[in-house]
Amino acid sequence: MTEDQGVDKMTAEERINDPIDWAKVESHLRKSMPDLPEGEMSVQQFSEGYSNLTYLVRFGSWEGVLRRPPFGEVPPRAHDMEREYRMLEKVNPVFPLAPKPYLYCEDPEIMDKHFYIMEKKQGVVIDDELPESYGSSAQVGEAISKNVITTLVQLQSIDYQEAGMANMGKPEGFMERQVKGWIKRYGRSKTEDIPALEELEQWLSANIPVNPETTIVHNDFKLNNMVLDQDDPGKAVGILDWELSTIGDPLSDLGSTVAYWGGPDEPDMGINIVTNQPGFFTRKEFIEEYAKQSGRDVSNVNYYVTFGFYKLAVILQQIHYRWKIGEIDDDRFSDLNQAVSNLVDLANQTRNGQLIE
Repeated sequence: MTEDQGVDKMTAEERINDPIDWAKVESHLRKSMPDLPEGEMSVQQFSEGYSNLTYLVRFGSWEGVLRRPPFGEVPPRAHDMEREYRMLEKVNPVFPLAPKPYLYCEDPEIMDKHFYIMEKKQGVVIDDELPESYGSSAQVGEAISKNVITTLVQLQSIDYQEAGMANMGKPEGFMERQVKGWIKRYGRSKTEDIPALEELEQWLSANIPVNPETTIVHNDFKLNNMVLDQDDPGKAVGILDWELSTIGDPLSDLGSTVAYWGGPDEPDMGINIVTNQPGFFTRKEFIEEYAKQSGRDVSNVNYYVTFGFYKLAVILQQIHYRWKIGEIDDDRFSDLNQAVSNLVDLANQTRNGQLIE
């Protein structure tokens, strides 16, 4: 689908009920960005996902994207819009697929939470189905698969020190902090016992790999965070959602991307999957193509993919926990605990060498 098709138009009544005072936002944008075209600002919300709130903002023919944290209480240090904005300031000049950031605001008089405005990338975002213009998955699956891999390798080839990004992360001990941090996150949001979860966490803690190579790590690199060319599915025009990006082990991005790369006949992972259709690479083919393009040793990839499944399980568990304690009112989240259990199973299969053979 095109990116605009992932946008829900706000009616006048919805605008009134929205807790955001859009008149204040418009006034602030006009003062801070004097070159905006004349005419009333219009706002549309992108289809709501599990994390930050994202809005399409229009002034005449000008379009930008506003990102802010979700309403209500959020975990400490989560949904850091300023950090995401600062990262884009560094990444965009050396990796133009990252949107250009325009404005950051943390004034509580304008909005209850901090937010920023960035460039709107025009193209196709694939979530749960392919656009008709692309044809069938058998026709374009390989091109899309290679596109994802090539773009990831391209991002990881950037000299982050030369780009002035050395202070955007702490490469030393990166994976150890990641593993310990995500295990703590799960502990804070636990709602029920899941068989073999404790054993999985012990294995992850005891087998942390040490990779001397460090690169930019997007930390949420997946197909539906890519914007593809309208006419060419083998070409990327944008990479979205830089909230978790940092400097660290490049294989951690590979592991997460492969975990999200759902295959045929797999249980519900709590996310939309399109890569289980004919034509797309299998996870094994994905890893082999990545190794070919990057030249990296991927012999320890099972660890990173296992951790990728675990991280996704934790993300969904945090959302399910917030639903269960009544912090968010959305019945989509009521059965995420089953997806969490399925992801733990997939992680255990991967660490035992049963999923990617």
